[in-house]
Amino acid sequence: MTDLAADLALIIEAAREGAILAEAERVKGLEIERKPGGSPVTSADHAVDAFLKERLRSARPDYGWLSEETPDSPERLKHRRIFVVDPIDGTQAFIANRPWWCIPIAVVEDGQPVAAVIHVPELGDTFEATLGTGARLNGRAIRASDTDALEDASLLASAQMLQGPQWVTPWPPMRFEKRNALAYRMALVAGGAFDATVALTPKWDWDVAAGALIAREAGAIVTDHLGGDWRFNRPDPRQTSLICSAPALHPLILERTGAIPRAS
Repeated sequence: MTDLAADLALIIEAAREGAILAEAERVKGLEIERKPGGSPVTSADHAVDAFLKERLRSARPDYGWLSEETPDSPERLKHRRIFVVDPIDGTQAFIANRPWWCIPIAVVEDGQPVAAVIHVPELGDTFEATLGTGARLNGRAIRASDTDALEDASLLASAQMLQGPQWVTPWPPMRFEKRNALAYRMALVAGGAFDATVALTPKWDWDVAAGALIAREAGAIVTDHLGGDWRFNRPDPRQTSLICSAPALHPLILERTGAIPRAS
């Protein structure tokens, strides 16, 4: 087994084990708190975070660690490879017992994801990829859609954000849906179930690192709203914005979002 294949097998198994723990915590009864800013965090988030940190770092003690539920440390910047983890992406859906939550885990090497999994336990779906080998859903190869027109394209995005007088170039009529978990949105674009997902505010590395690799390996294009490439494991673990789309749609989206200045 190659190095990346071994890492992928490790994170897939860990994500599946973490999902079992999350569901057991929900059955037991969730303790729910609010973070600064108002987003919820549950006892399951903390339990899965602790489990994954022990499980993964004991297997790869020379890898760094970045997780939504672990206080960040500059120590991770010393490592060529790090795990980037969201113990539960889509906590709102998890609390509400909706199926659109997931566990995304990426291995990032020299600033780029090289192995990734997005496990969606309640739907029985596991999206995964390693660099240069394509992306798969439950073991079968997936590809982004071949949609080449924005009109009637299916987007995982806020309709309110994209429909308004503030746009220099208006958007045509499109179909909008919502999913709580950003990683899952990117996985759905990778699999061709939706044509694009767009977010125009900064996104944490743990929300998008796994999805970035899986989407790119499926032929989708992933950049910020100006077309800039992403780099991970920086001192500030955030990306400016998110455009993840079918390849033919990407320049059509950038025609509109390119008028927005990059946040300083």
